[in-house]
Amino acid sequence: MSPRGPERLSTPHGELRFPCFLPDATRGVVRAASSADLSSVGIEALMVNALHLGESPGTTVVKSAGGIHPFIGWSGPVFSDSGGYQVYSLIRRSKSHGSITADGFTYRAATRRVGLTARKAIRRQWDLGADVLFCLDHCTHPEDPAEAQRVSVENTIRWAREGKEELAELMERSPRAQRPLLFAIVQGGADLELRRRCIGELEPMGFDGYGFGGWPVDRKGELEGAVFFVAERLAGYPLHALGIGSPANVIAAARAGYGTFDCVIPTRDARHGRLYLRRAGGEGFTSISARDERLIRDFGPVDPSCDCPCCRGVSRAYLNHLFALEDHAAYRLATLHNLRLYTRIVEELRSGRGTA
Repeated sequence: MSPRGPERLSTPHGELRFPCFLPDATRGVVRAASSADLSSVGIEALMVNALHLGESPGTTVVKSAGGIHPFIGWSGPVFSDSGGYQVYSLIRRSKSHGSITADGFTYRAATRRVGLTARKAIRRQWDLGADVLFCLDHCTHPEDPAEAQRVSVENTIRWAREGKEELAELMERSPRAQRPLLFAIVQGGADLELRRRCIGELEPMGFDGYGFGGWPVDRKGELEGAVFFVAERLAGYPLHALGIGSPANVIAAARAGYGTFDCVIPTRDARHGRLYLRRAGGEGFTSISARDERLIRDFGPVDPSCDCPCCRGVSRAYLNHLFALEDHAAYRLATLHNLRLYTRIVEELRSGRGTA
């Protein structure tokens, strides 16, 4: 990891050493795994989504439970996404689903129209009791025209300012022993001048950290130059890489200076039977399909070097059998294996041993 960046982040629910990978517990759960399971493979923090939790069970329910930590049985740090990307994606599929203005998003949820503003996004995350809050931002698609990218940056800057003001007002009305941290998100697409402008407006506002927003990888799955550009210009701040999730990209981004990451890749792929492995000799990564019929008589572990419950407890043949049955145990074991690979990667990066 870049020597210019911080080595850790102090949150209301503990300190995180960098780098750190956060699985997406979008609706308050990493599918197929319990909180105890996650801790057993070295997961230290989670990312939840305030938009989805606001819809079900509702932030008032979570707040009544004492916050997201007791609600899901998790004692470590929790980061919360505003849900702006999800609404943007919905609207991008069809304009009939909603609209975007300088005031925020309006979108259709079930049978009603719902508004999502910068202030509402912060209030939702506050009610969840998350440790690290993210400002609402306006994402774009890489193929969007220059004008759309410019508007995105203007909205993102405006909403970041409004979000910061809202958090300050919430702390004044209902003080907490330790204020949750607030991260702003840097947008601008592939236009480095827009990225520079976004950083130039956000940095003086004084956020606790910054996130890379937008599409972080190109069509080949490699990191875009904007990822490194943002890291270089915000060196010294805690940086979060939204959507950076392949093993190789996590390593590259960590070395560039990003401290935390969240992505659905390892858990989603696990549920589809894709398990990640180091290549022979430790050079890079590969994967196997647990559904591959060739594993039916393979009685060795998925990865002999791995200490996860899957590799310590069952053979490739048995895992193949579980996937053929569509048994819940298959998804759990595969999920824990992939997450353990990620925690092994960050442990190596922290120790300075390096990794493939």
